[in-house]
Amino acid sequence: MQHLLDILALPQVGLSTLFAVAFVSATLLPLGSEPALFALLKLNPDIFWAAVWVATAGNTLGGALTWAMGWGSKKLLKADNSTEHRALRWLQRLGPKACLLSWLPVVGDPLCAVAGWLKLPFWPCVFYMAVGKFLRYWTMTVALLWVFPGGIA
Repeated sequence: MQHLLDILALPQVGLSTLFAVAFVSATLLPLGSEPALFALLKLNPDIFWAAVWVATAGNTLGGALTWAMGWGSKKLLKADNSTEHRALRWLQRLGPKACLLSWLPVVGDPLCAVAGWLKLPFWPCVFYMAVGKFLRYWTMTVALLWVFPGGIA
């Protein structure tokens, strides 16, 4: 395990590690990419835009994978209760634009899976995921690096 951690250490490979962490964190696995992005930018503030774009790309591709998993699971799952039906109707009414909320903690990743399950159009969903995720990464890093550089207490 230590060998794997050494390979993925931020100072050595930076952007590729950030991409991998952002990708995995956008799946249904419990992992957050924000600490990796913040740590990389604290070590290398001059790569701000590259890091934000790499994190956005990795997180968006992870969201696309989650969408595909939802699409593939359509035959396996059934929505039975009224709360699920209301949520599904809301998502269908909103369409791919609902994927703007894919950046939200707890509900964002399952939202991508449900968008796939509902067979919402793939590319518009990916576009809205990318916009939402980019805005989250940009806002968070600007706040942590320049607005609250000493931390939020």
